[in-house]
Amino acid sequence: MSWLLVIVSTIVVWVASLCKILNSSRSQSNAAFLTTGDKKNVLLVIAHPDDESMFFSPTINYLTSRRHNLHILCMSNGNADGMGNIRKDELHRACAVLKIPLEQVKVLDLVDFQDGFDKLWNHKSLAKIVEEEVVNCSIDLIITFDNYGVSGHCNHRDVHHGIWSYLNGTSERNIEAWELMTTNILRKYSGPLDIWLSILSATQYRRGQVHCLLNEHPKKSFVAMSQHHSQWVWCDFLYSFNP
Repeated sequence: MSWLLVIVSTIVVWVASLCKILNSSRSQSNAAFLTTGDKKNVLLVIAHPDDESMFFSPTINYLTSRRHNLHILCMSNGNADGMGNIRKDELHRACAVLKIPLEQVKVLDLVDFQDGFDKLWNHKSLAKIVEEEVVNCSIDLIITFDNYGVSGHCNHRDVHHGIWSYLNGTSERNIEAWELMTTNILRKYSGPLDIWLSILSATQYRRGQVHCLLNEHPKKSFVAMSQHHSQWVWCDFLYSFNP
């Protein structure tokens, strides 16, 4: 009987969480992130094709719906399995779904920045590439991974450290930077249930400013992730349902 009560309670909370997400997705979030009225040139720096959809689509939806000018810099074409050209094309299709102009999507294929768990990327070289993009596109704000890289992938972590190197070395002090916070594996695959923990952690965080961005267009995020056919596995399917 106690197990039945636990199961029923879990289902009720899951449904309530889903209803909150769906209800919130019908209207714009009241988050205070970039609400000054000025439209920003934003640079999202990722490591591989599919990072934009799997990890950053709620942020992308938030920015594009408020008409900020978003650029994507992808540091590799994800050629670890010899499918670099396929994955690049998948990224372009996903960006079309997410309403990002393809001329504002740059995918690199450089010898020093190849996809792989055994491939370490030079932070100073990455910083120089980011600096060029910031100057060429008049970037106001950078978004990327935190120091764990969300999934722990070394390429994700190198992107973080490369941008950190750029920020510490630049004299351009009006560049703003934000990182996507890593959560534990249970939260990553908890689906709608995580909305409560995300809201709570954002209000209780004391080491800096945190914004909890609810995915205002979950269906768009799912469709964008589904463009990455070469990477579409069961865990990605579950992750794409997170708020």
